[in-house]
Amino acid sequence: MRATFMYGAGDVRVQNAPDPAIQQPTDAVVRVVRSCVCGSDLHPFHTMAASDGPAPMGHEFLGVVEELGADVSGLRRGDLVVAPFAYADNTCDLCREGLHTSCPQGGFFASGGVGGAQAEAVRVPQAQGTLVKLPVGEDSPLLPSLLTLADVYGTGYHAAKQARVNPRTTVTVVGDGAVGLMSVLSAKQLGAERIILMGRHKDRTDLGRFFGATDVVAERGQEGIEKVRELTGGQGTHTVLEAVGHMPAYDMAVGVVRPGGVISRVGVPQYEDAAIGFGSLFGPNITLTGGPAPVRAYIDELLPAVLDGTVDPGRVFDRTVSLDEVAEGYGAMDRREALKVLVTP
Repeated sequence: MRATFMYGAGDVRVQNAPDPAIQQPTDAVVRVVRSCVCGSDLHPFHTMAASDGPAPMGHEFLGVVEELGADVSGLRRGDLVVAPFAYADNTCDLCREGLHTSCPQGGFFASGGVGGAQAEAVRVPQAQGTLVKLPVGEDSPLLPSLLTLADVYGTGYHAAKQARVNPRTTVTVVGDGAVGLMSVLSAKQLGAERIILMGRHKDRTDLGRFFGATDVVAERGQEGIEKVRELTGGQGTHTVLEAVGHMPAYDMAVGVVRPGGVISRVGVPQYEDAAIGFGSLFGPNITLTGGPAPVRAYIDELLPAVLDGTVDPGRVFDRTVSLDEVAEGYGAMDRREALKVLVTP
């Protein structure tokens, strides 16, 4: 089969690779129908050492079940499925508590010997607990929106849920990437009436307004903090959803959160430490939360609104490439020429 590998910073290649096969009775093999490039894929694209390659790439996909291990029930060959970016058994205590990313039997695609999803097919461990059957065909126009359930939509929703967003809370979203925009959508779904989006790319912030942002702050750093404070009568917002992962974004989150508020981080942190001393968080009773989204916990909840068209999260995809063109997709996202790239077979 054809599959994507990263050989080092800026070096993405699509090449032949062994076809995936059942290794455990709990496995499935899925033919990939749609995948995409994640903003987190750009971190190794910027920094990966050649000695760490080649690494399989891609962790978001929709596909058709081709093979099933002997212990997998509830699925059939030919089913169209969505897979969260972390596989899990969905039966252990942690999964039942909604912490699928901490499942002892789980792990992440494109790591730990599990192939990446920017490929023609992928082996899915813990298939019965991981894969969710979709009630549409592989030619459905809903595929882009359904693909967001694999990561980006669930991650934005996790940010809002962890921050306890509700109709009584004001919200600041830091970052106008795909996760930031899905955080806006999720905050709106949870009832927030005031959502401030901190972003400076007009095409993205316009989409943020479509998803529910009431205000846009293009300024960064201290100037951006002061602008949010000005919009909120000097207090800041009850919740801040940090969807970037870099230290300046975290600093802005600390700067705009209201006393007693919550900072929810879902941008993969690209810094070693974040100050949590008296002045920044302890003194004003700030809660710091967030982490890798247990997307499997949210798919069943989010799926109906996607199917009936109430929400259209697939609008975050603004460029489509074939698998053989995936390196071009990385470049387009890196140059900010694309928000999020959809990959077709």
